[in-house]
Order: sequence, then structure tokens, then C-alpha cells
Amino acid sequence: MKSLIHPGYFPSIAHFVVIAKNTDQLLIEMEDNYQKQTYRNRLYIYGANGKQVLTVPIKHSGENRQKYKDVKIENNFDWQKQHWKSLQTAYRTSPFFEFYEDELQPLFEKKHNFLLDLNFQTIDLISECLQLDFIFDKTTSYEKEPQEIHDFRKLIIAKKETTYSFEKYTQVFQDKHGFIENLSILDLLFNEGTNAISYLENQQISL
Repeated sequence: MKSLIHPGYFPSIAHFVVIAKNTDQLLIEMEDNYQKQTYRNRLYIYGANGKQVLTVPIKHSGENRQKYKDVKIENNFDWQKQHWKSLQTAYRTSPFFEFYEDELQPLFEKKHNFLLDLNFQTIDLISECLQLDFIFDKTTSYEKEPQEIHDFRKLIIAKKETTYSFEKYTQVFQDKHGFIENLSILDLLFNEGTNAISYLENQQISL
């Protein structure tokens, strides 16, 4: 049975648990409306002061409803430089930041017009870093309650905290603020490196 997910911006660990466990049975939602306060345009990292949000600015169309795939990024200021600097500050002392730095940096130097295109690139890039091969199909119409599908689209919601009880791993600032679960996949990548895949495969998600 296929698993249905939204593409997010450097998606959460929960998203990548679904991807890692369903490498040949993935369905990507392409026909939904854009919503605020979701992982579509934000990620959470572990900074020196705890949980830190990085947000991709978007252009507001003025329409009440806009398809996710039509949402454009606001590039009037250098938000990418800010995001990259924040990642460097948060993870420069992590075990694997330097290992992946050269692969990730070019994405923060390339301008993207559409949010969905950016998000697909972040997923592709992380998958390359993890050496994770997966096959996916894209939806061609929106179904509120799809049949015979594991619907994981709720994972995209960021405004409500969900506890997954994921296994703890070592984080840079955990001595200050404790373990923070389900941050961006970048947090797991920089702290666990090549161990990230086995970590993802061993976690469980139930919605």
C-alpha cells in the first residue's frame, strides 16, 4: 500500500522515516492548496538557544486559495544566505557538518522561483547524502480521504506539536536544552551522518 506525503522544505525527520520505510511505495501530494504554518516553507533546527525556525518567504497572491504548486518564493532579500549562516552557526561543531557542507551549500546560492521546486530539490539532495534511493508517483487530483493509502499528509502541519517518541541521538546543544525530536532532517544528518539511514528505518510513526 502506498504512503502519501507532502514535500516539505528540508523535511522533518518524521517525513524521512516515512520515505525510508516506503522507498518503492511513495505518493507525493501535488494538488493541494497552500496553507500557512506548515513545513511547506519552514524548518526547525537546534540552535544555541534551543529550537529555531527558518522560513522561506513567499509571495502572497491575494487569492483566498492558491495551489501549493503555484506558490512563488519572495527573493527580494537574501533569505538563503541567512539560512545558510544559521546552519553554519548551529552545526559547525557537529560531527558531520563539514562532510556534507560542499554538497549542500550550492542549493543556498541558487535562486528558485517556485516553492515546490525548491522543496523537491532539498529532498533529492538529502536523499543523495543519505544514499537513499526511492521511487515515487505524483497525485493528479486532490482527495480529502484517499482510499487504500497510508495518508501521512498531516506530517506537514507545523503549528501543532506532535510527540513521536523517537529514539534519542546526540545533538550539539543537548547539554543546554535536552533532546529535541523531529527537527529538520538536517539535524539528524549533521549529527549522525551515515548512521542516519538505520536510525530512520528503526523509528515508528502512527497518526
